[in-house]
Amino acid sequence: MTRGEVLDSALQARDYLVSCGVPAALAAKDPKLWGSRAVDHSRLGWLDLPFASRGLLSQVDALVAEARYSGLDHIVLIGVGAETLAAQAIVESHVPAAGGDRPAGGLTVLDGSDTAALAFALERLDRTLVVLASKAGVSLEGDAYRRIFAAAFRERGLSEREIASRFLVITDHGSPLHDFARQCGYRIGLTDPYLPGHYGALSAYGLVPAVLAGADAERLLAEAASLVPSLGKDEDNPGLLLGAVLGGCAQQTPGGLARDKVLLRGPGALTAWISQLLAVGTGKRGRGVLVFEPPGGRGDFPDVHGVSINPRSAADEDADTSVWAPLGAQFLLWEYATAVAGWLLGVNPFEAGSAVVQEAEDDAAALLRTPGGTALTAERPVYVEDGIEVHADFPWPPGAELMTVLGGLVASVPSDGYLSVMSYLSGDFSGRYLAPSLARASGRPVVYGPGPAFPHATGPVHKDGPGNGAFLIITGDPAPGDALAAHPVPGRPYSLAELQVARALGELRALRERRLPVIRLHLRDPVEGAGRLTEAVRAVAGARRP
Repeated sequence: MTRGEVLDSALQARDYLVSCGVPAALAAKDPKLWGSRAVDHSRLGWLDLPFASRGLLSQVDALVAEARYSGLDHIVLIGVGAETLAAQAIVESHVPAAGGDRPAGGLTVLDGSDTAALAFALERLDRTLVVLASKAGVSLEGDAYRRIFAAAFRERGLSEREIASRFLVITDHGSPLHDFARQCGYRIGLTDPYLPGHYGALSAYGLVPAVLAGADAERLLAEAASLVPSLGKDEDNPGLLLGAVLGGCAQQTPGGLARDKVLLRGPGALTAWISQLLAVGTGKRGRGVLVFEPPGGRGDFPDVHGVSINPRSAADEDADTSVWAPLGAQFLLWEYATAVAGWLLGVNPFEAGSAVVQEAEDDAAALLRTPGGTALTAERPVYVEDGIEVHADFPWPPGAELMTVLGGLVASVPSDGYLSVMSYLSGDFSGRYLAPSLARASGRPVVYGPGPAFPHATGPVHKDGPGNGAFLIITGDPAPGDALAAHPVPGRPYSLAELQVARALGELRALRERRLPVIRLHLRDPVEGAGRLTEAVRAVAGARRP
């Protein structure tokens, strides 16, 4: 359901899409929609997954039976971005409470953002199966976690063969990770290398970890399949209308303002998945649809429209657009809508934007290779206040305080822009705690998330999109007593904490190269520093309040 000005824009865009034959061409998987050379036919294979993935389930059932027989009911999923977000959403929605035939172990996701999740998983080592998911090679975090688990299994007395049996790799046929997994003797589940990673929710990437954790994938695929007949229609096509809403609103109108930001309300894991789908699918060539969630700002900005997924509260029902569908249909619906929105915006939605993401990881890897990790501490802070280091590109004015640089950052947000908070910390401090105050201070939306998962998932819209973001990166020393963060990764000359800092510096350099406003705050004591930073942000919001 869509209403108001958003409905008017959507109906105009939908009529244009129909007149251009887009629904029929998509249903026929015609790659010429994006030019004769831009998209290969196989890149549209996600349209077949509600049916094609049924053949995968019988293979997974055998794996589930073997895992349960061996007492393995706790699934650790290692990955970053799209490879983990869909599985999280499925488990969140489709795994019943433990009991009966359902596992009690569940799913733990390790994406490099929190050592507490790693500690939780290591406490359940005897019942743990590790799933390493990546379309390409092993990420820096994936390598670190794999080494940590292999060493932990080894300390428990498992043989190398038994250790190999505790790992399952999901990757593309012929990828570097495929070759690596074969050398290690790991179980391997292969996927289509032509399937875009951000369109893989209903592939092995989303389904296998979720089924191992107890999800009902048969029901999920049935939900998706129920939507398929409507997607070839010109009328009563929810995917076409949602794509028209997203793409139509995001188009710059003469004398008007593009509504290229979406305030999305819904289940946490699903909204995170949608955020990365739209960021990767549309964040190109100076365009893109940015998703933010409460409490990242109100929904009455002129360039924002609100979308609610299966609304339940009065606030949800007040959105411009409401999307009702079960999870399986939501996956396919948003994938289709992203393809349509990309077409309207004149971008290829199936380009993964891997170079944008990879450059930050490559930079982090180079920093970690410096002798003794000296590159991680080479940049001196321009100012230190109560254990909070300020790293910025501009001279620090005499007599300034932390509030000064925070006030300068929020003032740098363009009138049509946004503020992004990326936290690279081993504790539970999140940009979510800062978002309401930063939104009040800047008068603009605030997006947030832990690194490296959040910038990995949404990097294209930040770096190749409209270019109207300002960025706050938060790093920190290991919290007192956090032995996991401070201990070296087995076989590597760095710790998880140093890996976090390297990742943050790689992201920082990528943003600076694009001349985007960015500062880094490093908390020497992350517990006390988080409290002081929260107070400073609230003070900035109070000082700038009308």
